Amino acid sequence: MEDGCLTAEKPSFRRTLVIQVALCLALYAAFHIGAPQPPPSSSPGGARLGGKPADLYFLSVRGGVRTPREQSQLLEQMERAAKTYKASFVVNIAELGDRDPLLQNATSHFPLEIPWYTTPASGGQMIASFLKRFRLPYEQTLDIIGTGSLQDFSYEEQLNKNGSNNLHWMRRTLATSNSTWLIVVGFDPMIICDEKEATGTIKFNKPLHNVFLEFGVDAYLSKQDCGGYFYHVEGIAYMGNPGPADKLNRALSINVNPDVPRQVGILGLGEMHNGFLLHRVSPLEMESYFIDSSGRIALKTMIRHHGRGAI
Repeated sequence: MEDGCLTAEKPSFRRTLVIQVALCLALYAAFHIGAPQPPPSSSPGGARLGGKPADLYFLSVRGGVRTPREQSQLLEQMERAAKTYKASFVVNIAELGDRDPLLQNATSHFPLEIPWYTTPASGGQMIASFLKRFRLPYEQTLDIIGTGSLQDFSYEEQLNKNGSNNLHWMRRTLATSNSTWLIVVGFDPMIICDEKEATGTIKFNKPLHNVFLEFGVDAYLSKQDCGGYFYHVEGIAYMGNPGPADKLNRALSINVNPDVPRQVGILGLGEMHNGFLLHRVSPLEMESYFIDSSGRIALKTMIRHHGRGAI
């Protein structure tokens, strides 16, 4: 009888052991296999971005005075994007230079290992201009050239100066650079707004455009102007960062032809003034995403490398 009882209990013990092992495996799977994993190419707003891990990422943003709530929202989204994509640096496009309110409050949100570079104050001295070089895959490099105002004088007046002004410094820097990608950053936009208002067509500061063309500049980042957010002219991309002062502008726009009066792809502003650009640079192309304060990708542009050392 006792042997019969012992024989009857063995299957029950085995079933219990199997059930316990199965429960442990299910619990392990729930914590590991079922855990949500953010895709490596997802944006702060959930959209998927292209690119490879070796690509270089950086942010550019328009400085200026914002309400505490707007400033907090903007910096939180910038911090999230910088951490997600391991951004190398931030470019702050500001009229006040180092005294810009956004820059002064950024240190409370950003770790110190992510540097911020700001455009010189309008009318400031040359010492505030900067050149920063970054490595890209395949032994290529990117130069970020920050310059002071290029519109204080006409082109001829600047050339007649003693060589200490912004245009001379920028020309020397571009002429001696051997980097693959060249991006110039300044506060002043390239579009001449007075002519646009008078004629309805887009006109650029032609002498400065010719300097960029001569030295193979890939992109110029500035504040947003009357012409819109993005223009691609003769291989040079002009990108305008919208800011608080642009709330009353009619719209952001994208236009690839500066010689026509109409604007293509007009978009309502909404919260667009309180956003930033996330840039991805690879050896062959640069993608730029405008991300608003809610983390939504509102605009995307892409340019191919056309300057020196293109492969």
